[in-house]
Amino acid sequence: MATVVVLGAGIAGHTAAAFLKKKLGKKHEVIVVSPNSYYQWIPSNIWVGVGRMTVDQVRFKLHKVYDRWKIVYKQAKAISIHPEGNETQSKGFVSIEYTSEDKRGQKEEVSYDYLVNATGPKLNFEGTPGLGPQQHTVSVCSYDHAAHAWKELQEAIQKMEKGEKQRFVIGTGHPMATCQGAAFEYILNVAFEIRKRKLDHLAEITWLTNEYELGDFGMGGAYIKRGGYITSTKVFAESFLLEHNIHWVKRAGVYQVEPNRIHYETLEGEKKQIDFDFAMLIPGFAGAGLKAFDKNNNDITSTLFAPSGFMKVDADYTAKPYEAWKASDWPETYRNPTYPNIFAPGIAFAPPHPISKPMASPNGTNIFPSPPRTGMPSGVSGKIVALNITNLIKQGEHSLKHRASMGKMGAACIVSAGYGMTNGAAATMTVYPIVPDWEKYPEWGRNINYTMGEPGLAGHWLKWTMHYLFLHKAKGYPFWWLVPE
Repeated sequence: MATVVVLGAGIAGHTAAAFLKKKLGKKHEVIVVSPNSYYQWIPSNIWVGVGRMTVDQVRFKLHKVYDRWKIVYKQAKAISIHPEGNETQSKGFVSIEYTSEDKRGQKEEVSYDYLVNATGPKLNFEGTPGLGPQQHTVSVCSYDHAAHAWKELQEAIQKMEKGEKQRFVIGTGHPMATCQGAAFEYILNVAFEIRKRKLDHLAEITWLTNEYELGDFGMGGAYIKRGGYITSTKVFAESFLLEHNIHWVKRAGVYQVEPNRIHYETLEGEKKQIDFDFAMLIPGFAGAGLKAFDKNNNDITSTLFAPSGFMKVDADYTAKPYEAWKASDWPETYRNPTYPNIFAPGIAFAPPHPISKPMASPNGTNIFPSPPRTGMPSGVSGKIVALNITNLIKQGEHSLKHRASMGKMGAACIVSAGYGMTNGAAATMTVYPIVPDWEKYPEWGRNINYTMGEPGLAGHWLKWTMHYLFLHKAKGYPFWWLVPE
């Protein structure tokens, strides 16, 4: 019997665990280690943050699903990986510390034949002094953060209802933050809620971003087909903000937040400030902070992980200039090159390089988005890792059949711009591939026939439907495997 341990129960980890158990059945053991007792559908946290959904509409208890699937679930935090075992353990193992109430603080060593590191990112609020829900800004990165954001937003709305003007600043809170798409969705939904209450004359809303141009979204922007014409995501994004009377500040690297004031550096090297009454800024992402040790207890963290804390996989990490970057640099199997029984799908893997062009101020501050790996890429990579491990267990070592490079993978994104079955809106956008391939598509970097965008009410209906469809899949309801990643 083989044992597969999955660290993390987000989109990548949960998807991997689901397919592993489905394919391996009772003959093999699947163990999931996650510090949170809930699964959350992160894309809908945006709606929690504006009061359109409750926390319980975007989450469910993991143990209910894993008990039904016969997956061993340990509510714990992974501390370190020991891929060679040690003096007492011949197999690789993970050291964990329980976070559940009944076992809190207890430690355990969990052995594995295969390990899936799907820990996702650490929300690095401390990377920007004063940032985060414990400091001076709010977040929508988790359901509890989103609920807190809604509470703060209500207070700002109540002040406007009393005739008091409010300044809203939403965007990125670190010079190299990613997830611009989530922040962009949130600012559009905040503007929608304010306008719906006819309070927009009392609101000053600003989009604050580290993007060189709007619509970069950490993927270098894109050219999209829209209504038979080809336009850029820059125009697409700017038109949405103009329509909602939202100002913007781009090429800004936030380096400190004080009460009601954000400090940022421009790409030109100027130090500026913007004042706020309500601010939601996405933090920088870092690896989960796992350590690694060999059989003699020597620290080999740098062997498994990049300096960012994300795990090294089958990518080309050779240092080379921006002009030499290729779509083929990106990983296909998410397998660690040193320890081939370890995989890292989703946000847990270290990208070979950014997708957006690196930019730095005269002061040497890097101000550009890190590459996104959320949503669809996380689900797809989680699934192919599960399928490859299944084949390795059943067939032994062989060339891995299942591959999914972001340089060959398309992605669909629906950007919510307001909640409402008759007056809601969203922008539906597809890109193919996610990482531009200028060798294959020299004119646009992507296949323009599959890279398109369209705004409208239908997009909102689709996003609303997907919320329930993907929760159906995550809960393991009938025919869940037929729902695409």
